[in-house]
Amino acid sequence: MTLLEPKNRRKVRIGLVAGGLGTYWPQFPNLLPQLEESARYVSSRFQEMDASVTDVGFISDAADGVRAAEELRRADCDLIVLFLTTYLTSSMVLPIAQRSNTPILVIDLQPTERMDHATFDTGAWLAYCGQCPVPEVGNLFRRAGIPFRSVTGWLRQEAAWQRIGRWIEAARIRAALRNARHGLMGHLYPGMLDVSTDLTLLPTTFGSHVEVLEFDDLRERVATVTDDEVAERKELARKIFELDESVNEEDFSWGARVSVGLDRLADDFDLDSLAYYHRGLNGEHHERLGAGMILGASLLTARGIPTTGEYELRTTVAQLATQVAGAGGSFCEIQALNFTDNVVEMGHDGPAHLAVSSRQPLLRGLGVYHGKRGWGVSVEFDVRHGPVTLLGLGQDRDGSLSFIAAEGTVVDGPLLAIGNTTSRVDFGRDPGEWVDDWSASGVGHHWSLSLGHRAATYQAAASLMGIDFRGV
Repeated sequence: MTLLEPKNRRKVRIGLVAGGLGTYWPQFPNLLPQLEESARYVSSRFQEMDASVTDVGFISDAADGVRAAEELRRADCDLIVLFLTTYLTSSMVLPIAQRSNTPILVIDLQPTERMDHATFDTGAWLAYCGQCPVPEVGNLFRRAGIPFRSVTGWLRQEAAWQRIGRWIEAARIRAALRNARHGLMGHLYPGMLDVSTDLTLLPTTFGSHVEVLEFDDLRERVATVTDDEVAERKELARKIFELDESVNEEDFSWGARVSVGLDRLADDFDLDSLAYYHRGLNGEHHERLGAGMILGASLLTARGIPTTGEYELRTTVAQLATQVAGAGGSFCEIQALNFTDNVVEMGHDGPAHLAVSSRQPLLRGLGVYHGKRGWGVSVEFDVRHGPVTLLGLGQDRDGSLSFIAAEGTVVDGPLLAIGNTTSRVDFGRDPGEWVDDWSASGVGHHWSLSLGHRAATYQAAASLMGIDFRGV
């Protein structure tokens, strides 16, 4: 995948404020320098996570809290981390949570695993009592209607940093979705009512933008693609894909031409995702464009711009979330069940995320797309074996959105060879019962299949974005 230039997105913005009760500083002169050193270590760990850190310094009283709140409000962070280094009053942190309009994570990390009781005096102990105000802050947040999240541990405890890192990844998802530009091109696949999405929900829920496009926007860009650009794109495809003997040269060239046009469309509208569908009739030009999308859509998806058929706007949002979490994210639906091996077979025809492939993906020629008009080339591979997490974006009766996830394991076994992404997922239970529970969650027809067990990260992201999370 080094052949493809990834989508450039801004870094996740983390606000950091550390605090303790200023009354202690003249009483215990060595305490504040120790706590400030701990705060610098926390800041450095965030920077190692490729985050842009706005560190507003150390607060010692309520007035400092107001000052920090104003700085963080202007910084427009994706997540604010309150580091409780020792006891402080809850009045010191409430303005930060109220005025910033940003999700808050409270952390309290004592210097080491335990105190040395034989040698510690009061000043040394105070560096270990960051846990003391956590229930106080939790109570105040609840009374103020502010979601409370916390991680308790010690400064260099990797288990604690894994939990903190999960919140940073969640903030990365929030950052991507609140700044995303989602392209929507064509029209709904006829009759798929579950796919229909209220376009107002994305900007009102996440802050993102939906750019309504026409296939004519693509047509005009494809028309300007030169033969040399087609040849270059075919050469790129040969490096990334294994070409099956079924690939028709004319269809291959057309797919390459459409691919270059798709890149221009994505660049011109600065897209972070694209959902599309066009039915077509009797081989007219728009039908040919729709049928020629798969190569270019897969390459865009591999670059971090999920590009998905069947007008599946919500699924491209889920794919974008899993993509920025570093887990890939391929368009997916249920294909069949295997009750002998207790697996759910899932995948999809058309655009796929090459990062989840277990081998060099295959480009296969298709004489017909099932349920769709047209012909051309399609991408085929089996998903990398090991842990995976499904993530779908549900929409409920009241219009609210939700993250819906399930963790499983991709296992070995026979796969269809029909130009689809394909996987056999073991959910550790009867596949029929799993399908019943998954369908009852409200997930819809499609979802993103991502690598690793990441339901906790997706649940954290839902928390930061203020939407429901359902695990199956």
